[in-house]
Amino acid sequence: MVILDVQNIEKHFGATKVLEDISFSLEEGQALAIIGSSGSGKTTLLRCLNFLETPDRGRILVNGEKLFDAADPATQRESEVRKKRLHFGMVFQSFHLFPQYTALQNVTLAKELLSQERPDFKANKKVILEEIRAEGLSLLDQMGLSERAGHYPHQLSGGQQQRVAIARALAMRPDILCFDEPTSALDPELTGEVLRVIRGLAEQKTTMVIVTHEMAFARDVADQVIFMDSGVIVEQGPARAVIEHPREERTRQFLARYAGQ
Repeated sequence: MVILDVQNIEKHFGATKVLEDISFSLEEGQALAIIGSSGSGKTTLLRCLNFLETPDRGRILVNGEKLFDAADPATQRESEVRKKRLHFGMVFQSFHLFPQYTALQNVTLAKELLSQERPDFKANKKVILEEIRAEGLSLLDQMGLSERAGHYPHQLSGGQQQRVAIARALAMRPDILCFDEPTSALDPELTGEVLRVIRGLAEQKTTMVIVTHEMAFARDVADQVIFMDSGVIVEQGPARAVIEHPREERTRQFLARYAGQ
């Protein structure tokens, strides 16, 4: 079943066209890797999916529901944006953890704040918060961080901080989990621990969109790959087919340059 349907997305920054006629779909339980050189539009596309940027043209649907339509102002009301972001969990290049909160508090904070809007919150505050805390501990355990729940970000390695960020995104139970170069801020020895977590999520059939420069990881873990260049999709298809047997010359040139680095 198609969970994400992106139709004809375009984005401009001034006179510069950053995304042009971007269309693709993603099946529930699949992992999509987006690859391409710096400046190709990968991160901007991810930010459009999460409504951190507003496309100038196109539509975004999740589970058949129209979340965004550039031609329909009703889909762009600020009051609706926060609700729509809940469909997408976002893991950034930088960890963006709150330094004053423990790992567990970073994971549970957003859900605790949202829970206060529940009509039954005052009557059941203790039970609701205990449930959220238990879910947070379970997610940290899934990330291999159960013994670090009470640690603050400065007491954690970069890899551990990124795993906390992944747990925080999962805590909101998003339809789609998005990663923007999740290992680019890590030392090589810490990259593997984060990639292992993402690989595990893929094995659990978590629906994901992953912007990455890790070609071997994309080939082995993703179901589909999109190669972008200069704001357009040059090639898309099954991961191994695109990376091992690219049809387009620009894809071949990119992969050859990457292999030579």
